[in-house]
Amino acid sequence: MGSSRSRLSARDLAAATPASRDRYIDLLRVASLAVVVLGHWLMAAVTEDGQVGNLLAVVPELQLVTWVFQVMPVFFFVGGFSHALAHRSRPAYASFLRARLQRLLRPTMVFVGVWGAAALVLQLTGVDGGLAGVALRLVTQPLWFIGIYLAMVAFTPPLLRLHERWGWGAFAALAGGAVAVDVLRFAADVPFVEFLNFAFVWLAVHQLGFLRADGMIRRPALLAGAGLVGAAALVALGPYPLSMVGMPGEKVSNMAPPTLALLCHGLWLVGAVELLKGPGARLVARAGVWRAVVAANGIAMTAFLWHLTAMLGVYGAMLGLGLELPAPASGAWWAQVPLRIGAAAVLTAVLVAVFRRFEAPVPAAPATGEGGPLAALGIALALLGVLGLSMTGFAGLLTGHSATLIAVPVTAPAAVGLALVGWLLVERAGRGRGNG
Repeated sequence: MGSSRSRLSARDLAAATPASRDRYIDLLRVASLAVVVLGHWLMAAVTEDGQVGNLLAVVPELQLVTWVFQVMPVFFFVGGFSHALAHRSRPAYASFLRARLQRLLRPTMVFVGVWGAAALVLQLTGVDGGLAGVALRLVTQPLWFIGIYLAMVAFTPPLLRLHERWGWGAFAALAGGAVAVDVLRFAADVPFVEFLNFAFVWLAVHQLGFLRADGMIRRPALLAGAGLVGAAALVALGPYPLSMVGMPGEKVSNMAPPTLALLCHGLWLVGAVELLKGPGARLVARAGVWRAVVAANGIAMTAFLWHLTAMLGVYGAMLGLGLELPAPASGAWWAQVPLRIGAAAVLTAVLVAVFRRFEAPVPAAPATGEGGPLAALGIALALLGVLGLSMTGFAGLLTGHSATLIAVPVTAPAAVGLALVGWLLVERAGRGRGNG
């Protein structure tokens, strides 16, 4: 029964959607990832020598658009909503983790395996310079998102209990933690404290999803206004940069680690999408739109993992064919944008066709109350491995290149090993004894 279900078409799945499902949430999930992908394609500014710059650094005035198009907070907000419902229907920790992570970690580990093998070949044959070397550094960077999402899944059970007891108070506690961290960071110059905001900021945004699941966001205009005014005041009066995405060489980033300004940005975006809930729900109620959303949700993670590969592949093909790469932000560069994005979309579609089967749903294991500690260890290792790999990349795979993760140096092979072992432990714990 499970395997036949995994072969259902998007049309069949759309037709079988229960009336109680919040389709707007599914639309937000797809739309937010699509905006991230398009943003990455547009921001990449590759030069004739194969170096990759950032359009926002070339044209600083464009940094203001990140206040609309930096939509990762929306995806994490949607994650909070979905995780609350999923945990309530499958409260056993190990089986909850396995059910939530299968479609996340399986395609991720395939991506890591393919690129790891490619990195070995490129470095053993000595062709890892130029754009290939840049690709080895860049393709793993979006994995930070996977790592943060793993943490959100891991902390869902305890934070959901806090939400059920304290409601907005639980969110306020996390937001207060983010405030305290930035005060200690910027006013008291406490070293390393800023990294705590990877937890406080993103888990606070995730907590908003719990509030949405229980119908507790009743004044979205107030939320959006407070977030927008707060972010504007912090940027205008404080040490926070204008851009809501990371910029090369900047002393302070709103993203890495996250800041209070980014949390305010998240409040503004969540309030804004809640204000659009009515027209969004009417749009996704249309049969054709809903089928497209269902189809896109079935391949969203695969497309996200491979979209940078596709973009760099397009630029590599242009360099290999001797085509001109105009100066970033020049008239000729802007004229090429539709063609480059169209080619990247086609190549992404090809990669999705090859790898989408690893994102396909698999039969759920029987719910079990066993395996909680093993699952917790597994997701911790997977989290550290994925975050470590996002920092190290695959460049220098054979030379011991390392990056510092929570004050500990980590190499790419070690990061891959941690992620793989963690994934296997979550799988084993979720099956329970006698099921594996």
